[in-house]
Amino acid sequence: MPALSLPLSGAHHVGDTGPGGTRAVVDLLRTDGIATVGGLDSRTEVLAFAGRVMTLVPHRDSDADGLTTIQDIGRRSLRLGLSGLGAGELLAHTERSSVPWPPRLMLLVCLRPADRGGEVLLTDGRAVHAHLAVHAPQALEALAQPGTAFYGDGGGHTAQVFTRHPGGRASVRLRQDALAQFSPLVRRYLPDLTHAIGAAQRRAFLGPGQGYLIDNHRWLHARTAFTGRRVCLRALGTSRTLLPDGFAPQPVGQKDGDRPNHGRGTG
Repeated sequence: MPALSLPLSGAHHVGDTGPGGTRAVVDLLRTDGIATVGGLDSRTEVLAFAGRVMTLVPHRDSDADGLTTIQDIGRRSLRLGLSGLGAGELLAHTERSSVPWPPRLMLLVCLRPADRGGEVLLTDGRAVHAHLAVHAPQALEALAQPGTAFYGDGGGHTAQVFTRHPGGRASVRLRQDALAQFSPLVRRYLPDLTHAIGAAQRRAFLGPGQGYLIDNHRWLHARTAFTGRRVCLRALGTSRTLLPDGFAPQPVGQKDGDRPNHGRGTG
């Protein structure tokens, strides 16, 4: 199923990436878990914006300032766990699934687009959850069973695709590479999960200075293969403003467009 386009302007877009736009960003994260941005044309601007909304969490591949340069590093990207630093396709995933407490926020900004390909594919985990609740409720129940997934190498983390929180809220954690293992209980339902992700996926092409900030406990992201010297910057971190655990599942029969239009950004 072809992914629908995600406009980088409109309901999820924040036109002011300076201090004055921080409240609009937080409002969008609380309601929709995503904000799109533009005009971040340099590493300095990306770092400044990231620092206003999150406390950066260092990563194995991050640079001294806490940002990670995402670009093709050649054959080294063929090593286990380094596919994000290659030019190949990346399947839908959340960041740092193999650690006990994955960072809440992820920012990705493009500095240089690919010559061809390199589109981002974004999927709202709330929509995936809703799709499964309607079309494959047994799959949803299995995917929420504790300890049915293991992410990472020998030092990884045992978890599940959907985690239930008090008050009926839920969060998502997923990777789909060689560092993901699933119990037989879940394995039979992985095609249902793949179909639900495809049904909810949104496609976007990032131009220079454009990017997206997502709730890493709600949104999955992916990438198409590319050619050329594509360069992006990524920031991972904890929110500077308190966010509720996960997301509130969508009531059966309700579409996202049926919700009141609260907390929209400027621009």
